[in-house]
Amino acid sequence: MTVLTVPMAETSTASVTRRTRVLRRLRRNPLAVVSFVVLALAGLIALLSPWLAPYSVDQTDFANTFAPPGTAGHVLGTDDLGRDVLSRIMLGARASLQVGLLAVATSLVIGVPLGLAAGYFRAWDAVISRFTDLLLAFPFLIMAVGLAAIRGASLGNAAVAIGIAQIPGVIRVVRSDTLRLKSLDFVAAAVVDGASDLWVLARHILPNATSVILVQATVAIPAAILGEAVLSFLGLGIQPPAPSLGTMLATAQQFAARAPWAAVLPGVVIMGLALAFNVFGDALRDALDPKGDRR
Repeated sequence: MTVLTVPMAETSTASVTRRTRVLRRLRRNPLAVVSFVVLALAGLIALLSPWLAPYSVDQTDFANTFAPPGTAGHVLGTDDLGRDVLSRIMLGARASLQVGLLAVATSLVIGVPLGLAAGYFRAWDAVISRFTDLLLAFPFLIMAVGLAAIRGASLGNAAVAIGIAQIPGVIRVVRSDTLRLKSLDFVAAAVVDGASDLWVLARHILPNATSVILVQATVAIPAAILGEAVLSFLGLGIQPPAPSLGTMLATAQQFAARAPWAAVLPGVVIMGLALAFNVFGDALRDALDPKGDRR
């Protein structure tokens, strides 16, 4: 039996055309452009924060504690120890983004293969699905807090704890898309042509599930950032003297009436990062939606 195959050149051209179409849709969405610019600037500042920060994060100025923004040479003021709030926010945002990316990478490395196996192999579906249901029985933050408490407080442990807590969501999303792709004609044609299961998963299902995985990652990163802030706020995340947006909030809450900027500004940064990721994730999902081609 002869199976109709698509020439490599045509496949490559179709991929380039689809990529161009997605980029065009994103450029036409003002919210997508704004959120992307915010994330690009945040990433650049976080990457260069050790050199851009005007002061060392541990440098104290006891003569100017609780200095309001714009005074004593501190753009965003100082905290209870006279440390520069801007410098600590820049390094704290760097830590938050590191935890977010590491956590999502952990969840994808484990969750994607399990989701593919659950969606493609009927024998494995029941076991993996019951394991997923078991993990979903615990709220995300409760599981992250418990794992962080067991492993100890540090940036790496916080990232691993949050990543493990996000695995069930990744498994469900990838499993659902694998079931959809498995029923399509091009997968059936590959199976009839004698392709192995691993070949079908690696060359046909996984590449076509990439868009769903990307959208899931953009949604998971803000959840990881919020999770890191909660863990640090509870003392289970990044430990002082290393700066963290969560620890800044925990410290500033006792002085909120005297120095509100020290508490409000880290919260605004957390909210801004989470909002930008969510908005861009929604825009990316719409841009990758093939149904938009018929509009």
